[in-house]
Amino acid sequence: MSDSTPSPNPAQTFSMEDFENALKKYDYEFIKGQKVKGTVVQITSDGAYVDIGGKSPGFVPTNEAALGFVNNLENILPTGEIKEFLIIREQDSEGQVTLSLRQLALDEAWADIKEMAETGKSTQIRITGANKGGVTGEVAGLRAFIPRSHLQQRDNLDSLVGQLLTATFLEVNQENRKLVLSQRDAMRAVAMNNIVQGALMPGKIVNIKPYGVFVDLQGATGLLHIKEISGARIESLDRIFEVGQEIKVVIKQIDEYQNRMSLSIKALEEYPGENLEKIEQVMANAEERWEKARNPESQPPESKAESKPEPEA
Repeated sequence: MSDSTPSPNPAQTFSMEDFENALKKYDYEFIKGQKVKGTVVQITSDGAYVDIGGKSPGFVPTNEAALGFVNNLENILPTGEIKEFLIIREQDSEGQVTLSLRQLALDEAWADIKEMAETGKSTQIRITGANKGGVTGEVAGLRAFIPRSHLQQRDNLDSLVGQLLTATFLEVNQENRKLVLSQRDAMRAVAMNNIVQGALMPGKIVNIKPYGVFVDLQGATGLLHIKEISGARIESLDRIFEVGQEIKVVIKQIDEYQNRMSLSIKALEEYPGENLEKIEQVMANAEERWEKARNPESQPPESKAESKPEPEA
């Protein structure tokens, strides 16, 4: 029988240093931008401590607990509740990381707003301030701005503070934290939904250009092109129309993708040039004229439009 000394048991030679090195292999490595789940273990006057499985509990400052003002932190982070947090500052010398619920809520809010903007949906904005350039407010906890040019009411902007306005998105830029809205476009979208191609509608002239007239139709603006005004040649639109003048127009075409409308009144003429000579008379019975133009076959012979008499030789 051999009397040689038996080999030592590996467990008996495992030093404390080896044990600590082994633990490090299983230690969590927390990095900025990482999402972690944790349990709220303590509420203090400055914030909340959260057990996330590290050497030290993570810390949530009060101003990182929610998007808005935090009046009672314990209502947002009750002790014992498990939540997901975002690491916004990596471990300090004691192994503690700084956590945030606010940043997660911001990311979710931006994602929701981007989806709304891409699908053309409108939103509600509570106006909180005004300046010479427009008004400011909040949408889903994010600061937003409506330029004066995109407001329905452009004077006395201070009177809008506290009001809830419907608006659509003009610019959504999370990187620059820029959120610009338009009340005017939202109202235009609503108006466009109530406009039907082929209908005769009342409107008001808001602008005159060499190529045509822009007409406001209850919030939506369409172009009455010079070629759609009369069958006769037009020298100057300023001689026929003026800004603020009320007229009736036919909705010739609606381009939903470009958000544009083409208008016409040429079909209301009983002879080429009538709109140039007596536009007021044409507008006075525009409904009857449009009905005849749409259904000429259904009109009795005596009611059909007569041609303009030829001048005597």
